[in-house]
Amino acid sequence: MAAESPFLDRMLSHLRSTGKYYTGYSKDLGPSRIIHFTSERQFVELLHEGRPVTVAFTIKCPYTKHLDKVLEEAAAQFHPHVRFLRVECPKYPGFCISRQKKEYPFIEIFHSPEQAASQGKLVDPNITKYSVKVLPFNYDVSTYGFREFFKRHGMHVPSDK
Repeated sequence: MAAESPFLDRMLSHLRSTGKYYTGYSKDLGPSRIIHFTSERQFVELLHEGRPVTVAFTIKCPYTKHLDKVLEEAAAQFHPHVRFLRVECPKYPGFCISRQKKEYPFIEIFHSPEQAASQGKLVDPNITKYSVKVLPFNYDVSTYGFREFFKRHGMHVPSDK
């Protein structure tokens, strides 16, 4: 029985690292693909890349630890087709409050930035207004949930790496 143990360990390790579903064990995902929010300018630059940007608005709480693991896995799975951004709301309250949500953490998907048809009254002619589609993420918080959400909303992302 002892001779089978290394084989069994290798087999289980392989299953954990290649399986599509969460098994409770961490996967080797390589370097983190999550972008940490530093400024609104950085956020706008990400939007202008033309890919959907999944933004997790977080605070320090037990659920955030679970959310971080899910985001890491989803970011690794959908990179480079979808960008994942994490905002620590206590550090950037202005950006988070502008979303007008009261319950944290929450996730929103931003995509399809287009120059706004009506620029309205602008104080500074160097400022360009953009219209961005924002969708609240209300699916299962898992890689599978993100995949289903992207399919439902017509965001074409490959299902496998």
